[in-house]
Amino acid sequence: MFFGMKIFIFVPNENKYINMCGIVGYIGKRQAWPVLVEGLRKLEYRGYDSAGVALVSAPGDMKVYKSVGKVADLERVVAGKDTSASTGIAHTRWATHGEPSTVNSHPHTSMDGRLALVHNGIIENYAILKQKLADKGYVFSSSTDTEVLVQLIDYIQTEGSLDLLTAVQLALKEVIGAYAIAVVDRDNPDVIIAARKSSPLVVGIGDDEYFLASDATPMVEYTNKVIYLSDGEIAVLRSGEQVRIVNLDNVECSHEAQTIAMNIGQLQKGGYPHFMIKEIFDQPECIADCMRGRLNADTCSVVLSAVNEHRERFVSASRFVIVACGTSWHAGLIGKQLIETMCRIPVEVEYASEFRYRNPVISPSDVVIAISQSGETADTLAAIELAHSRGAFVYGICNVVGSSIARATDAGSYIHVGPEIGVASTKAFTGQVAVLLMFALSLAKETGTISSEEYTSTVASLDAIPDKMRQVLKQNDYIAGMSRMFTYARNFIYLGRGYSFPIALEGALKLKEISYIHAEGYPAAEMKHGPIALIDADMPVVVIATRSPLYDKVLSNVQEIKARGGRVVAVVTEGDTVISSLADFSIQVPAVPECLDALVTSIPLQLMAYHIAVCRGLDVDRPRNLAKSVTVE
Repeated sequence: MFFGMKIFIFVPNENKYINMCGIVGYIGKRQAWPVLVEGLRKLEYRGYDSAGVALVSAPGDMKVYKSVGKVADLERVVAGKDTSASTGIAHTRWATHGEPSTVNSHPHTSMDGRLALVHNGIIENYAILKQKLADKGYVFSSSTDTEVLVQLIDYIQTEGSLDLLTAVQLALKEVIGAYAIAVVDRDNPDVIIAARKSSPLVVGIGDDEYFLASDATPMVEYTNKVIYLSDGEIAVLRSGEQVRIVNLDNVECSHEAQTIAMNIGQLQKGGYPHFMIKEIFDQPECIADCMRGRLNADTCSVVLSAVNEHRERFVSASRFVIVACGTSWHAGLIGKQLIETMCRIPVEVEYASEFRYRNPVISPSDVVIAISQSGETADTLAAIELAHSRGAFVYGICNVVGSSIARATDAGSYIHVGPEIGVASTKAFTGQVAVLLMFALSLAKETGTISSEEYTSTVASLDAIPDKMRQVLKQNDYIAGMSRMFTYARNFIYLGRGYSFPIALEGALKLKEISYIHAEGYPAAEMKHGPIALIDADMPVVVIATRSPLYDKVLSNVQEIKARGGRVVAVVTEGDTVISSLADFSIQVPAVPECLDALVTSIPLQLMAYHIAVCRGLDVDRPRNLAKSVTVE
């Protein structure tokens, strides 16, 4: 059970993956268009290659507007057009079926234009359904699976003279795949039907009004009361009436509204030019929030409720297996070193996408740690399901309350860093590292594998981390100036050793994601086993070279780079004079215990990637081809 929440077991089909898009819906007294477009902006991190809206103002009057590109492009299309309506659904897309185009954009409509539907997910048997509908005379205008679903609902409703809810229930029983959908009927503007299976959907409860979205961010300025739909559930939203939730067999489902703590200020840039730079600067406060209630500076102790509640399971674990993707995988590599060093329990780190396909050896004595910022990563969800099938205990680390991973795991910890809007993860990464560190400290205390002196000094140093982060952030202007020198670089190498190797990987990933410059991270000692052939004056090399037991080894690597004409950017400990004198540029970070290095050394690499991308004139918050949570294989 994840923080007292009911356990939800995710059982994925072998090929079931969700396309990452954003759904917004509104029904009530106010005008829907402003609510929908602002909601789309808040969900644009989920996909931004096209967008659309369907507005129903009166029986027989439905307006559908669509556009290729970002939400701003949709706004330009809609400008000056009639948007009057108090019921509507909207969508921002990350393409899976069909290239980005107006015709492939959501909402999709039935052939007669009566029904409009938005969809996150993949309908696996769409080709079979499409052929059956074509045989019935249905004509398709797009190359999407979503259009097949809305046509199917239309066919079932028309043939049986059924109400919309019943038609949706029957249609979804024929569907194989994953979905979160919202449907409106041109002839009945007083209802929105929404359903989910393996894709998140949240209902916001206002005063005689309802909001619908893929996550809670679009509705926080209107309400803090939400219901997270579970798999196989359908919500019937009518203005002024109590929300009705049923399953596919029309059995009533009981839900209590939850109160969310998110505030609108967390979803705004707060004077910063981009969300990414805001979120980088938010990290001291975010890490303080992450530790609040868990780290007690007065007693120099760390308490994680998950460790307390499941002490025997963690203490008796024969092995930990960390499963994650992308940035979360890098955090997992740091977690491996933390747990093995402090707890003396073996740890393996797996890409979730590979773990589920290679028939891993998992036993009931293993504990699987699943890490995901969004809590919706399909590969990680599949890895959880596989671990459960082998009897393993699963501990989750994620940021989003009520997410699928939060429900699917046996225990877990939220990182509590607030919503992360920039697609390239920054504060979520440091939050994951902070939780892994607190987990290792808590477990080591229980297993007796850490001395009292080391435990108390590490806890005290962790408590001071927010201030250390603020010191690093003061170098933003220097890093911005330095970054201009590398705007036209085509390749980068990042090097680190020990705890710094995963930071090298993470720094390289950040640069690739938002600047589109090729970058690779390596253990510094591996440079001579191949990458050194690339070193010349045109190859910048970023070296994480803080004071650690491996400092002299890294120094030798820097000397090897300089001997071959390489340009070095070194991240060093305050007061360093040796590597700083060799490097072309050096960024100093405060001295911290080696196990805390990642929390200070990752920040200058985030800033460097950000400023290089800005100098290249790129959209750092919405890099091409990426979405915030990758839930498609």
